[in-house]
Amino acid sequence: MLNGKKIAVVMPAYNAEKTLRATVSELPEIVDLRILVDDFSSDRTVEVAKELGLLHFVHDKNYGYGRNQQTCYTEALAEGADVVIMVHPDYQYTPLLVTAMASMIAYGIYDVVLGSRIIGGQALRGGMPLYKYVFNRLLTAFENLFLRVKVSEYHTGYRAFSREVLTTLPLLENSDDFVFDNQMLAQCAYFGFRIGEVSCPTKYFPEASSINFQRSVKYGLGVLGTTLAFALKSWGIGHPRIFDPRGRRLDPAKADYYARGRLELGRNS
Repeated sequence: MLNGKKIAVVMPAYNAEKTLRATVSELPEIVDLRILVDDFSSDRTVEVAKELGLLHFVHDKNYGYGRNQQTCYTEALAEGADVVIMVHPDYQYTPLLVTAMASMIAYGIYDVVLGSRIIGGQALRGGMPLYKYVFNRLLTAFENLFLRVKVSEYHTGYRAFSREVLTTLPLLENSDDFVFDNQMLAQCAYFGFRIGEVSCPTKYFPEASSINFQRSVKYGLGVLGTTLAFALKSWGIGHPRIFDPRGRRLDPAKADYYARGRLELGRNS
């Protein structure tokens, strides 16, 4: 707990057996809920989650990173979380920053906090491929221009959100793929939530998850599309569902919150 707020860490997992223990071992004591959602891994991720005593949920097939996050946030809200921090269980980002990120939300400073690999100049030294670094900088500059929010990077997977953010955004309108991350931040900007950042070192190694060049290009095109959709909506041209306040939201009170009807969960505790 922080400032009377319940803190949850959610971990969207896919084949994270080798790195899950190291990730969980660094979670601070202020975390009240530790939730893992497994997107149909082929390794022992679920078994390790059980051994670590995590509240965990298992998809019946591989639905994608975006859908995994929808499940993560829904289950955290259902458990009464006030602040939710997404930590990748591949140990690429240090969980030691959870306290700092959660504090900035729990004390009302920001609604969203990002762990930035760019602040401090650690990205390349941490092993980020040069082409990803260049894409990151170019896409971020493009987005800052159109989204009218100045942040150092939009493409980190280390994020913290208030409960209000997660219940306000029409997250069920977003992609099931990696561009979900970017759509979510564009939604945060569109709906006027305050976005802050902390410097976060990163490390790339064989066990850390990372999309390849082809999927990076697909992600980059999705980012451009999301940014242009934001601009058109702001100019009163077009009505993309991801920015529609009447769009489908997460609703932990309903049994059918997986509105697309393709998902069945096995809940274990």
